[in-house]
Amino acid sequence: MRMIRKLFIRRLSLFLISMCLAPLIVNAQTIEEGVWTYFGGDNKFNRYSPADQINADNVDQLDILWRRDATAPSLRENYNGMGFEKNLRSTPLLVDGVLYAPNIFGLVEAFDPATGETVWTQEPYQPTLSEAAGISSRGIVHWQQGIDRRLMVVRGNYLYALNPQTGETFPDFGREEPGRVNLTYSAANANNFALTTSPLVIGNTAVLGGFLNGAGDGGSRKEAAPENIRGFDVRTGELKWEFNVVPRPGEFGYDTWEEGSAEWSGDIGSWCCMSADNELGIVYVPLGAPTSAYYGGHRPGENLFANSLVALDAETGERIWHFQMIHHDLWEYDNGSPPILGDIRVNGRTIKAVMQANKNGFVYVFDRTNGEPVWPIVETPVPQSIVEGEATSATQPIPSMPPAFDRQGLTLDDLIDFTPALRNQALELVENFTLGPLYTPPSPWIEDGNQGTLTLPSTWGAGNWNTGAFDPETGMYFAVSYTAADNLGIAPTTSDSATMTHTLAQRSPNTPVIQGLPLFKPPYGRVTALNMNTGELEWSVANGDGPRDHPLLRDLDLPPLGIPNRPAPLVTKSLLFVGEGSDAVVGTVPGGGGTYDDPDTGYDESWRWGTLFRAYDKSSGNTVFEIDLSAGTTGAPMTFVHEGKQYIVVAVSSRATDPEWIALGLSE
Repeated sequence: MRMIRKLFIRRLSLFLISMCLAPLIVNAQTIEEGVWTYFGGDNKFNRYSPADQINADNVDQLDILWRRDATAPSLRENYNGMGFEKNLRSTPLLVDGVLYAPNIFGLVEAFDPATGETVWTQEPYQPTLSEAAGISSRGIVHWQQGIDRRLMVVRGNYLYALNPQTGETFPDFGREEPGRVNLTYSAANANNFALTTSPLVIGNTAVLGGFLNGAGDGGSRKEAAPENIRGFDVRTGELKWEFNVVPRPGEFGYDTWEEGSAEWSGDIGSWCCMSADNELGIVYVPLGAPTSAYYGGHRPGENLFANSLVALDAETGERIWHFQMIHHDLWEYDNGSPPILGDIRVNGRTIKAVMQANKNGFVYVFDRTNGEPVWPIVETPVPQSIVEGEATSATQPIPSMPPAFDRQGLTLDDLIDFTPALRNQALELVENFTLGPLYTPPSPWIEDGNQGTLTLPSTWGAGNWNTGAFDPETGMYFAVSYTAADNLGIAPTTSDSATMTHTLAQRSPNTPVIQGLPLFKPPYGRVTALNMNTGELEWSVANGDGPRDHPLLRDLDLPPLGIPNRPAPLVTKSLLFVGEGSDAVVGTVPGGGGTYDDPDTGYDESWRWGTLFRAYDKSSGNTVFEIDLSAGTTGAPMTFVHEGKQYIVVAVSSRATDPEWIALGLSE
């Protein structure tokens, strides 16, 4: 009780201070102020804008106004031969009439919102090829207090603070290397740090999650470093606090790692996106799976704070409340989606809510002030593992509302039945696999016997980094989901270096298919609207045509079947915008190089991504407009108004084309 009172007093003090400084602190301005300062718009992560110049009456006039290469030509010229990936993840910011975004090397660029022309490009910390090389990240964040303005970005092992006017680093940021802070852990089993999204900034604190390269989800070693959450001073780069995602002795949750397993267990990072309530002074941190994600015999217990949503005091890093979505995870069901903040009205009562989607297909809804579920979440018995040494959790928490936004579990009734022949083929192909409801555990892989458990959703999830946008005016949550199965089979380890008795033997792409077709019924990708005021599902539609042109289906006159990819949504006052995803996105299935009609050379799986960008009616899910961008969407779209004109900007790429940013607007 004393600790709760202490935290309450601290948060009240911070709230009063923030009110006094409100005119000065603008690191997370509301979207109503006409800015986009964070990956999700602002710290609430609604992916929402009230801009309404582009609306249902004129969206058919939407056109490409400019498109530009995802890096300045000078950078490629100065560092000739530097390779780059095609997966451009970034979402630009719009602050003070300038767009900012990390390019394909993770270096920040500033460019003109009206033309796309480069204003400046962040130079590598040192003029060397190794310093210039990098990968794209999902975003950066803007912070301002008075006249002091900074862009915060993570590249590789380092946190940078950049001058928004020049792109130069601040020499007083960082102690060992002026201009940047080394994020590398000194802990055992810690490899290079990485973060593929922006830090979150609240007050004067930059909060970072991240992950450690090389930890692996399905390896044979139990030892891994925990990927702790850290808060840094935005001006100096000094570490202010660190939250242990695997509790240490004496900390809350340590006893959920039985047999001393907290001493060697790790991972559990927050690799995507956080959110924050600026008034409450609380950061909401979604956490992922522990090592190994598919076998847990070496980590008995519920394993806090794996697969949890944790609310932390932004100033101190102290835990205020938490909720664990998956006990003793065996499916890699991360909380990879952003926690979305919004006020909802339930049974006549206004609730400050936080909505957390999980890879399992559920959205868990809480009062963000205290962690109380808005609707009951019921501990429900689940199937138990028969793998030697495994100790499955007896129950899992199942939300009573809202309903799942995607398919969960597989039974024979879920197999495709487009034709009797396809149905019979599907039945034959699953004879040696274990099927079951959600949370059916991985099963023993036996040569010439059981080939593993077919799980749905897959380890890539129904919900992932792209899932979720919230309309604060209507209380509608829009989930964009990926519908695919994985094969999880467990076998004894054979490696001499193994420290786990069992490890993952089989996984996708060892999931059986019929000439590239999934074995289960569509849709394979969808957009779903959940009413957070009532807890009900309002509508769900397939996103994209999917494999309608497959030779086994093309004569059947089927409706859209959906695309299993990971595009992100953008919601405005009038419309919902969603792309189709790209073959450049991590986790998509490669094309195989063949055609539908020549299976001997591989199957054409181009239906798993697409180049169309759509506008949906928010109330019905009907498509009201689509435009061909000539490449699939890889980043989350954003929108802004500049000099009286509304723009929508989105990153696109494919394995056959170079990454670009495209700006859409109404044609003149």
